[in-house]
Amino acid sequence: MYGNLIQLLTALSAALAAGFGVLYLGRVLSELELAEKHENLPQRLPLFVRLLLPFISVTRPAASGNAFAVWRDMAAPKLWMAGLGDAFTPVDYIALRLVFLIVSLLLIVLGMAAGQILICLALALLFAVYPGVWISSTIRKRQLSIMKALPNVLDLLTLSVESGRDLLSALRDILARRKVDPLGEELLRTFQEIQLGRKRTDALRALTLRVRQADLTAAINAIIQAEELGVSIAQILHIQSDMQRNKRFMLAEKLANEASVKIIIPIILLILPAVFLVLVGPLALRAAAFFR
Repeated sequence: MYGNLIQLLTALSAALAAGFGVLYLGRVLSELELAEKHENLPQRLPLFVRLLLPFISVTRPAASGNAFAVWRDMAAPKLWMAGLGDAFTPVDYIALRLVFLIVSLLLIVLGMAAGQILICLALALLFAVYPGVWISSTIRKRQLSIMKALPNVLDLLTLSVESGRDLLSALRDILARRKVDPLGEELLRTFQEIQLGRKRTDALRALTLRVRQADLTAAINAIIQAEELGVSIAQILHIQSDMQRNKRFMLAEKLANEASVKIIIPIILLILPAVFLVLVGPLALRAAAFFR
């Protein structure tokens, strides 16, 4: 009985794998509209995501249904924070998560058929949680990059505004000379929105809602308040630049102080045993030879 069940599961898994393989080969060239929307998107995506990206057309109808409406609302701000909101819609992201979930279920079935349930269960769990972990990690790295780059950008804006240029012209000059990074991408989007006729304060508020990085939000809110109250923007930029630089310096000091505590565990687990073996090992061998 169990032998027939295992054979049935094996045949079912093989059929599903073959079907997905044919589907993948048929759609791999036609399902790259995401990459067409954003030319840098393939380089931003991990290997697992790039391999499974063509399959999202299969799960997209289910992802666009009412059952996943709450998930889509939760995914939208995360995609913008990760820098993928202009090319990766919430429906695409939920469809991708469903693809990873299907792969997880297939791994469990294959594990039951092959008798390696623990290994396949671990791989299935990895595939199930990978999209969420990937997005969270991308958000952390992006916000850290923005926090590090913000003081320098504020310094350049301060110098340009103090020399007599308006904020928009100063921002344009900085973007023309700045390398492509997360902060530069967001500032370029804001600059383009203002050029297309959007009110400057609205474009700046939209920037804070997209990025949701505390330091950038504080600086943008200060600039908006300065414009509304008629305060000198150069003075506000100078104050914000000093504040962000001091905050970054304090964070570096905090991390440096924590490093001495964090390094204790590797020393105890890795270095001390090796030193103990080097010092005590020869003595132990001599003692063993002496008492033999």
